[in-house]
Amino acid sequence: MLLGIDRLIRRDIDPALLARLTGGRIGMLTNDLALTSDLRRGREPLAADGWRFSVFFGPEHGLSGRAREGEHVGDAADPVTGVPVRSLYGADVRPAAVDLDGLDAVLVDLPDVGARFYTYIWTMSHLLEACADAGVAVVVLDRPNPLGGRLDQAEGPMLDEEAQSLVGRWSMPIRHGLTIGELARHWVRTRAIDVELHVVEVTGWRRSETALGRQELTWMPPSPNLPSAATALLYPGTCLAEGVNVSEGRSTAVPFRVIAAPFIDGERYAAAITEAGLPGLAAVPYGFTPLVRDHAGEACEGVLLHVTDPDALRPVHTGVMLLSLLAGLHPGALEERSLIPMPGESDWTPLEKLFGVKGAFGQITAGEWDDPNRLAVPEWTEQVADDLLYR
Repeated sequence: MLLGIDRLIRRDIDPALLARLTGGRIGMLTNDLALTSDLRRGREPLAADGWRFSVFFGPEHGLSGRAREGEHVGDAADPVTGVPVRSLYGADVRPAAVDLDGLDAVLVDLPDVGARFYTYIWTMSHLLEACADAGVAVVVLDRPNPLGGRLDQAEGPMLDEEAQSLVGRWSMPIRHGLTIGELARHWVRTRAIDVELHVVEVTGWRRSETALGRQELTWMPPSPNLPSAATALLYPGTCLAEGVNVSEGRSTAVPFRVIAAPFIDGERYAAAITEAGLPGLAAVPYGFTPLVRDHAGEACEGVLLHVTDPDALRPVHTGVMLLSLLAGLHPGALEERSLIPMPGESDWTPLEKLFGVKGAFGQITAGEWDDPNRLAVPEWTEQVADDLLYR
């Protein structure tokens, strides 16, 4: 399998586009976590080969990929190439006209996890619009969706666009099944973004393939708290825990595989999850003391989640049920979190933005989303049919 970045390094792309890129002034939206197939940071071999980079753009976690979640990152210089780095996760979330002035194209090479609320894709959406305004071409160097691309496994709900944040701008399901290149094509087409878009496709990948198994041997965490492909598979559901007063395991060895809090009875919680019969999932009692965020420094009890059948697992439904069951076990203990929005975001709560539905906390804890059929999004397959690049 060759990634989009691999093909660019090999100069295995349209000759006319290659000539424009090698002879032009280039920007690049990327980070240190976007590796080539031979495990090099993508921008390094390009710079070594003489590509003329004028600026790098950094998403959440910065160009290094090391900043904490939600931490605003400032502008800097790339320690590898010396090229200026413009942060798109801080005071600004999209490039200004001056940032794009004189550029011929911006490359996009970012890892993704296949969940709507992963901020990298929305940073790309802002870049597409800014480049449209500036008359700058965008070239997406595509990568596989690590959760696979089976659209029958997509899970909603569809985002209510009143939510408006960097975890969701436009209507789409939580587990979407597209690559970042396909998402770019979808948005350019459906949002009428007048930008010159090119996608350098992955070769040798099929929609049925996930990063589980052999690819885990070279898994590079796409952000600090996604240490494995199995974690990424759970993430579209367990990330919902960020919207309530429990720990999802940041600062531990198993982030997004645990749900715990001082008020949880881990034995009862594990038993309730087992009794619910959630497909592809097993839960065992588990305790830890988080170092950051909710309940930092407090002993917490809860569960550790194991994926027993990745094809059967429905991560969003799993995440909904984890909160619904917890609310039933400990009435009144589960509470919704609040957070100061970033510039330009709505005033919806974090859980409402993540789930994409106004009043999400009350609905989920009341069991209104317990039926997995409520998360079905059959319309999504038809909506993206014209944007698919892989079979």
